[in-house]
Amino acid sequence: MHLMQLPREVLLGENLKGEAVNVAKRLGLGERALVLYGPKTKEIAGKDIEKSLRESFDVSALVIREASMEEVERSLAKIRDDNSDWLIAVGGGSIIDVAKLASFKAGVPFISFPTTASHDGIASANASIKDLGTKTSVKAVPPVAVIADVRVIKTAPYRYLAAGVGDMISNLTAVKDWQLAHRIKGEYYSEYAASLSLMSAKMVIKNADIIRLGNEESVRKVVKGLISCGVAMSIAGSSRPASGAEHLFSHALDAIAPKPALHGEQVGVGTIIMAYLHGLKWERIRETLKKVGAPTNAYELGIDPEYIIEALTIAHTIRPERYTILGKDGLTREAAEKAAKITGVI
Repeated sequence: MHLMQLPREVLLGENLKGEAVNVAKRLGLGERALVLYGPKTKEIAGKDIEKSLRESFDVSALVIREASMEEVERSLAKIRDDNSDWLIAVGGGSIIDVAKLASFKAGVPFISFPTTASHDGIASANASIKDLGTKTSVKAVPPVAVIADVRVIKTAPYRYLAAGVGDMISNLTAVKDWQLAHRIKGEYYSEYAASLSLMSAKMVIKNADIIRLGNEESVRKVVKGLISCGVAMSIAGSSRPASGAEHLFSHALDAIAPKPALHGEQVGVGTIIMAYLHGLKWERIRETLKKVGAPTNAYELGIDPEYIIEALTIAHTIRPERYTILGKDGLTREAAEKAAKITGVI
């Protein structure tokens, strides 16, 4: 059996803070709502959403500080204490990830209201939580609805939008890794999910000149692509269409670098290297990232080249069950250094 869970509604437009009321009513989510936001996102949109919901629902709220199991447990306790019927997560990846896992564990639906477009977690079923042990992400449920207000997202620093491009362009190497695992390990492969994922990556390459402007149209292009990535993962039943060796490289950097960069920034740089290993046109990927102002090397990431090499050599150990171009044994130090130098990453 193959189960596909998808968002039932996706709203993309301007001035949508008041739309959560209508979405919740249309989907019959119940009377008691819990709003999750961060200290900053409370001011950006959280307060307004909470206020509009109070007119029609019994509402409580909780401030989330980080994507940790402690915050997931706090959210769960709040859901149980208040007998919440549904949640709405107002924020970036961390807040949405906490809501995703808490709603999954509590068995209640959640609405995603992203305030940045920095990665594809806004519509996917996968949650990245810091202290999951060796696991980098855990399968939960996708949001029942996504409300993407381009005006709200546009207020975030442009860097986040460029990071979203990095996360999307990584689909090019993620799908290659998936095909490899399908051929070598007999892993399940969905051509439909792969095609949808590749379409998002090709779209950002094609629209790089529009995205770099950082206006409403740029936000629309990136958000649409990120939602498509989330849908592709839901169709596949795993993060395979959008997460391969380049994501393992990023997770390795998170583990060893003193000050990691944004997820999408690291993934973008990882994609340049993995594209080279796959024999793809890595220069084109680097060119797109440069065009949108995303980092393309260690210096721009603010990470010492030594950590880049180390991350490349240990990336294969992050998720040993996930077969990628790095193989079972990973890259030697020499191979890692060579790939990073040829691609100009170091």
